[in-house]
Amino acid sequence: MIDGNIYEMKGGLSLYVIDNGGERMLIDTSTEDQAGYIVNKMKEFGIFPVQKILLTHSHWDHMQGVEELVKLMGGIEVEVLASEKAIDNLKDPRYMNDPFDVPAKPVEDVTPLTEGDLIDLNGLTLRVINLFGHTMDSIAVLDEKNKNLFVGDAIKRKDFNTFSPLFMPPDFNELALLNTFQKLRDIGNDINSLSLSHYGIWTDEDCQNLLNEMESLHHKTKESIIAWYNENPKIEYLATKYVETFIPNSSKTVEEMQNSMAWLIKGLKMSGFIK
Repeated sequence: MIDGNIYEMKGGLSLYVIDNGGERMLIDTSTEDQAGYIVNKMKEFGIFPVQKILLTHSHWDHMQGVEELVKLMGGIEVEVLASEKAIDNLKDPRYMNDPFDVPAKPVEDVTPLTEGDLIDLNGLTLRVINLFGHTMDSIAVLDEKNKNLFVGDAIKRKDFNTFSPLFMPPDFNELALLNTFQKLRDIGNDINSLSLSHYGIWTDEDCQNLLNEMESLHHKTKESIIAWYNENPKIEYLATKYVETFIPNSSKTVEEMQNSMAWLIKGLKMSGFIK
């Protein structure tokens, strides 16, 4: 695991490099300004270069660094993979990323993946699983040998230190998310660990607890924010209530939470939960 160092903050975004006998795949990229830092970490850990980059979905914090990272791989050919549903979003990233006011360069020549596809890393097989909801192009990969699931943003960590909900713009879909939750519960006995983009690796009992709690946590945060919005729609008020209620011990300040809250409100508006 490599910390994505997003906004120069630790503990916000996890990147993963899967290495099997020198054949390596990076999962997600962080932002383009962190490419040099990420490559330095790869070299420090002895996992440089990578031959593949998998994008779990097309939000900017997961795909913006592709071009810079490929440039820094020492001239080797790097295959970029993503859901078949992400191909158009990556070619023209504006739809997925304009709601965040974050620019992202187009990503071309992406290998499209569908549910059930197998990625081979020198004999290690990774199975592609669609986990729509947070976005409608979200995928995970299951390392069946080691019983580890790399979930992207399909679910987020259960502790409340920096937890942020899943209903981000522009195409959050609650019905699809609930189906994803059920799909994850259905395969729960086949996995011993969850590798989350936000954030870290959850194993054994913590893994199972996260699977058991993810749906109720989603509803609790969504319903709370909608109720607060109906009381007072100002972002500062909403961010204050969220920090006080869900992450009171977080190092994340109310001011820092305001950006995330503005995005969450956009997500709820674009998905029809608030007007």
